[in-house]
Amino acid sequence: MQPTTAKIRIDEAAENGQPHPQPSLAEKQFSDPKNFINRELSWLEFNRRVLEEAQDPTQPLIERVKFLTIFSSNLDEFFEIRVAGIKQQIESETSDVGPDGLSPTDTFNRIQRVVRELVSTQYSLWKNELLPELAKNGIRIREVSELGGRRAAWARRYFQEEVFPMLTPLAVDASHPFPQLLNKSHNLLVRAKTRRGGDPLYAIVQVPRVIPRLILMARGTEPNEPWDYIYLASLIKHHIAALFPGLVLDGVHAFRLTRNSDLYIDDEEAENLLRTIEQELRRSSRGDAVRLEVEADCPKDFLELLLEFLDLTEADTYKLDGPLSMTHLVPLIANDAFANLKDRPFQPARDPALPPHADIFEVMRRQDVLLHHPYDSFDPIVELIEEAAQDPQVLAIKITLYRTSGDSPIVEALIGAANAGKQVTAIVELRARFDEAVNIQWARRLEQAGAHVIYGVVGLKTHCKALLIVRRDADRLRHYVHLGTGNYHSRTARIYTDFSLLTSEPELTDEVAIVFNTLTGLAGYPGLKKLLVAPFDMKPRLISLIERERDHARAGKPARIVAKLNSLVDQEIIEKLYEASCADVTIDLIVRGICCLRPKIPDLSENIRVISIVGRFLEHSRIYHFANAGQPEVFLSSADWMPRNFLRRVEIAFPIDNPTLRDEVINEVLPRFLDDRVKSRELQPDGSYRRLKPEGKEPRAQAQWHFRERSRAQTKKQARPKKEPAAKLIPLPLAKTKPA
Repeated sequence: MQPTTAKIRIDEAAENGQPHPQPSLAEKQFSDPKNFINRELSWLEFNRRVLEEAQDPTQPLIERVKFLTIFSSNLDEFFEIRVAGIKQQIESETSDVGPDGLSPTDTFNRIQRVVRELVSTQYSLWKNELLPELAKNGIRIREVSELGGRRAAWARRYFQEEVFPMLTPLAVDASHPFPQLLNKSHNLLVRAKTRRGGDPLYAIVQVPRVIPRLILMARGTEPNEPWDYIYLASLIKHHIAALFPGLVLDGVHAFRLTRNSDLYIDDEEAENLLRTIEQELRRSSRGDAVRLEVEADCPKDFLELLLEFLDLTEADTYKLDGPLSMTHLVPLIANDAFANLKDRPFQPARDPALPPHADIFEVMRRQDVLLHHPYDSFDPIVELIEEAAQDPQVLAIKITLYRTSGDSPIVEALIGAANAGKQVTAIVELRARFDEAVNIQWARRLEQAGAHVIYGVVGLKTHCKALLIVRRDADRLRHYVHLGTGNYHSRTARIYTDFSLLTSEPELTDEVAIVFNTLTGLAGYPGLKKLLVAPFDMKPRLISLIERERDHARAGKPARIVAKLNSLVDQEIIEKLYEASCADVTIDLIVRGICCLRPKIPDLSENIRVISIVGRFLEHSRIYHFANAGQPEVFLSSADWMPRNFLRRVEIAFPIDNPTLRDEVINEVLPRFLDDRVKSRELQPDGSYRRLKPEGKEPRAQAQWHFRERSRAQTKKQARPKKEPAAKLIPLPLAKTKPA
């Protein structure tokens, strides 16, 4: 068990007889609340950028629908985790405020206003633009009440045969308490009365989860016949009288419930973390209600009844003029018949350094390889693990697993390796949010195969992405290492932008081995030269690197910082960036999501520029570049600059020491992001974002498009028939690889 970073610092200060450092006057000025953007409001601005992609008329139609579903899915998670936490703070009457100075109540009130505005925009877009455009393209979402003829007959038959047997009306009265409805469940509240009158009767009908929420109706043989869809909830609502024979229905209204889904786990007290998480998963689907979504025409008395049952207030209620969740539109996105309304298909290229059937170990002995996913295929990583599992010269495999698919070929390879008698160690993070159940499933399979499965370090999430293979080569025992910014998940590797480094460089691979031993054994963290590791030394070393750029600038030497992140939240890091900016360090930040730093404020952050890129692929890679007076350094990492990453997670930032690979990141990758004028928005001092556009004769540059086209060109080149046999190792364009 490792102590937290905070405890390490306190212990070190005590050993050295040093008092706790006190902030200087300048530092106190940097920490002024007006210099920080509220974390939750910054996240909502990120989701606004997602919604803007759905609003963009230059996007293919189905892609616009896709971004609408992503916006809804993001908002669900925001309420399940972040809003739920804020409501708990309010209920506990905590007086804690963040760096921005807002109390939990202030934050909650502002969240409400922004969410209502965004949701109103979303539903207006759906109703007034996307629905009509879909209809123009032969895709209709019909109201069941509007169907006639054979369409109405088909819907009635489908209800009777496929839906009705799944429905269970649940009475709500003195002897039947309000049912415990599941998180994000879609339900109908029914009010009825007997034919003789009397007090109203109430019941709940839950919309089944095992039936698609958007149903494709049967199509005829006509070539141009429209694709007609109906909502499952609308179908049930239209035929719901069949569930209540002998009663007169007096109103039926749909509602959707969001609950607190954060897991409450004290793993220092939990004797069996796996069993504890299983219990918490069952409990979390029934956590406290945090949001109620109802139809726009839901009458006041129905709403008041629901609020009373769920212990919510009107502040927690959102009236929606359309489907209660846009996530139900996924069948439109998945339908291959609409390919002409989607983005052009993209197939990742095979990196020329790793052609099919190459001896990956031989390649890694000769050179480091840097892959940029999804433009470079993730297949070589899977093949490396599969080859290691089968290679009799491989003695041990160690891996950290944060997220992977339920049918992961990587997990299957690890099971095969364990069955073959190899020493397999998997550090599995059971608390990977919303993937807990899948992780439990394959963790058990690994254990059954004889692998050593370790559920992380007490008090920490193991978030780093690392693979270590120990192989007996002809000359010696050698380490082969993969370090990545993304997960060992083949499917997300096709939609997330990430980097993978494959290396056998002894100094770096030895340090990776030390990290694994630190996580699985009893020894303390010894301190490393190349790797930055949280929660031990990543944050103080990052601060030192920022301060070094500050000192270079003051000395008149070249100084620059470029960081690509998902989120920038940590107050101390932000203050150090302000300090560097005041010393005239040029700072470019590419922050996809939350950014609590305010750029372009005179005498504070005028040398800091922040952009966000939201596009076809999810920008997930983290890159830290420091100019270092002409001796540049580049680190790739799994870690954002957030307190949770620095203090409560095991993270790794690894250097790109190979000059050719490092130069490509500095001179090719980062400039493409910084020069994007299509999918890039620039953060303004007030916390809003301005979409960047080409100025004058400036080209309409788009980073993701550039990398996709380069990948396609590489695929075409590889597909051409060759007059001569290809060499074993083919140099990459732009000198992407170089012998280590």
